[in-house]
Amino acid sequence: MARSLFTLALCLSSLAASGATLERLTLEEMTTRSTAIIRGQAVSTSAVQVGSTIYTRTVFQVLENYKGPQGAQVEVMEPGGTIGPISQNYSGVPRFRPGVELVLFLWTGPSGRTQVIGLSQGVFELARSSASGEVEVVRRPSGEVMLSSRTRQQVPDEELRVPLRKLVSIIRSSAMRQRQD
Repeated sequence: MARSLFTLALCLSSLAASGATLERLTLEEMTTRSTAIIRGQAVSTSAVQVGSTIYTRTVFQVLENYKGPQGAQVEVMEPGGTIGPISQNYSGVPRFRPGVELVLFLWTGPSGRTQVIGLSQGVFELARSSASGEVEVVRRPSGEVMLSSRTRQQVPDEELRVPLRKLVSIIRSSAMRQRQD
């Protein structure tokens, strides 16, 4: 009986510890660290295996390119997915549905794979403001533990809502500063 309770406690503690801890990124930090920022629509998703890791590959039709290489499509690879009977899940990783239009802050690493920066922090939905009718970008809280990049203390993960035109202005200002450095 004691062994069963110990095993149960061990399993439950591993579930509680499975969440991601993320550095909360500001819009300026995401803009600076991203290699590409696009407004795009998910066209297709599929799972692929690279080594022992399953990735979900999502192809986005680029509707607007705010930063980075120009192209009609972008392929985003996020860890996790299902191939046959095998599923891998990673906390904090965004999942995309075909047909959904988003603003994505992307980073292409040395492997050549492009992924969303800051896990789900770099995913913004498009919405129309009920007050002004203006198009806004909205980042929903991820539910993951967030730490301040300055203090390394836990901070709340709150919804971020910004007019699209203001976001584009922030991106352009950041790009100009990066070119001057």
